[in-house]
Amino acid sequence: MKIKDAKKPSFPWFGMDIGGTLVKLSYFEPIDITAEEEQEEVESLKSIRKYLTSNVAYGSTGIRDVHLELKDLTLFGRRGNLHFIRFPTHDLPTFIQMGRDKNFSTLHTVLCATGGGAYKFEEDFRTIGNLHLHKLDELDCLVKGLLYIDSVSFNGQAECYYFANASEPERCQKMPFNLDDPYPLLIVNIGSGVSILAVHSKDNYKRVTGTSLGGGTFLGLCCLLTGCESFEEALEMASKGDSTQADKLVRDIYGGDYERFGLPGWAVASSFGNMIYKEKRESVSKEDLARATLVTITNNIGSVARMCAVNEKINRVVFVGNFLRVNTLS
Repeated sequence: MKIKDAKKPSFPWFGMDIGGTLVKLSYFEPIDITAEEEQEEVESLKSIRKYLTSNVAYGSTGIRDVHLELKDLTLFGRRGNLHFIRFPTHDLPTFIQMGRDKNFSTLHTVLCATGGGAYKFEEDFRTIGNLHLHKLDELDCLVKGLLYIDSVSFNGQAECYYFANASEPERCQKMPFNLDDPYPLLIVNIGSGVSILAVHSKDNYKRVTGTSLGGGTFLGLCCLLTGCESFEEALEMASKGDSTQADKLVRDIYGGDYERFGLPGWAVASSFGNMIYKEKRESVSKEDLARATLVTITNNIGSVARMCAVNEKINRVVFVGNFLRVNTLS
């Protein structure tokens, strides 16, 4: 059934992706409410809308990403703004309790959710929040969500982009990437782990492969190696570090480029390879370790993605996922 033909659900409109590290929540705020609708609106609905749209932080860990907000779009024939909220998955019980305190179940008894947590926490939603989850396949949501966001654009700008002249920092430029004719397409979804999909149409796709080395690996290793407490803190440390203090490069082995096989001297030959030397371990900084961890994870994802693109004979690759949200280094 097409969205425009479907029966309009009652407000509030929510969707959740309960991942291994983060819960991502989308909320549609109607901006075309009539005077009659406003008069008939129940107090609990007003309370939820006001709470979500008047705050940018919820408790100590919940964040509304204002810069991602999609303004004045049409959904189910209604005009509104689409908000994006995130918080750590380990705080999900607090979120469920908040929904109970705000009497969410008097407005809806079913909540649309995807991700592994939709299965893991289903009983908590039922017993604590008096809510049932309508579970949707996360990879299906990923494909359809990417195509939808691209179709509505990001407040008049292209959501998908690439870097022209990426190997030349002084000429590197962010450019819009046209997805009007997207197929075939390789999607690299970087969450806690990584899934790679070959997409031939909106209904014809397959998961090619994946890797357990993803955003969760980067954050977990940084917490161990540097003592950082958050993804943002790990990225901040990485931005100040030098990965070559920890990594062994081609030039460290060959004294320069390995010309026969086209390997430049600056290429990483062994991630963290310099850490076998005591003097290197004593001189390396936490920032260097954070940067080396980021480079290791990013290089691995890029290598796997390239192999998949070659094997599937697809030359269009789109990278998505929270790992890249504020990560300009990768």
